Amino acid sequence: MGRGNMRLKNQVIIVTGSTTGIGEAIARRCVTEGAKVLIHGTRRQAGERIVAALGATARLHIDDLTDPAAPARLVAAAIGAFGQLDGLVNNAAWVVRSNIQNTDAALFDRVMATNVRAPLLLVQAALEYLVKSRGSVLNIGSINAYTGEPDLLAYSVSKGALMTLSRNLADGLASRGVRVNHFNVGWVLTPNEYKLKLGQGFPADWPEHIPRAFAPSGRILTPEHIAAAAVYWLGDESRPISGSVLELEQYPIIGRNPNKGD
Repeated sequence: MGRGNMRLKNQVIIVTGSTTGIGEAIARRCVTEGAKVLIHGTRRQAGERIVAALGATARLHIDDLTDPAAPARLVAAAIGAFGQLDGLVNNAAWVVRSNIQNTDAALFDRVMATNVRAPLLLVQAALEYLVKSRGSVLNIGSINAYTGEPDLLAYSVSKGALMTLSRNLADGLASRGVRVNHFNVGWVLTPNEYKLKLGQGFPADWPEHIPRAFAPSGRILTPEHIAAAAVYWLGDESRPISGSVLELEQYPIIGRNPNKGD
């Protein structure tokens, strides 16, 4: 790709939860498209590996987003490293199995703090810089926002709240030139998802044998699919669109009939 074609040239973007999975893929793609990125996570070794690969275009910030003071530290780290802020990707999330029997107050509060409160506080902390750059926020949600699975109760509730947060902020910030868009992501083959399914007794080659009802193409999505989509919403190509909620899955979420034609 020639430098003149870079779609995020000279932008500075924070990507939370970017030491693995979807966040890592988004951060790497942003750098490919000419951006500088703040890599964030809780695992220093994984973060250092990514920053070493990306070089001067990346900085690492290790922090726990359940701490209400963490969002301001992330923004300060990005400004300190690169002097501006053009984009914020709220990708970090606690994906925890819980149901109506075992979702206690402490678990629920931690899920909401990580998956909803932290994105809110990050936009709050970043706002003056995003107004200055007429920047873009991209929130990474889940199709579980619409109902979710019985063993993803607290997580699903948090993703429903994040979707409302995205629409509310898009409405409230439109007149200040800050755009907010949202992905509801389907089933993605991240390293964490792969390990989770092994723990549930799936065979090592389970991604090669997904039932067609779950993946009409024969494969589930990869983090790179999500990263490719993110570039458009972070860059000027999508300006002035704001408040969009996109389902990134390989079948319609509403009105789907998986048995039709089987």
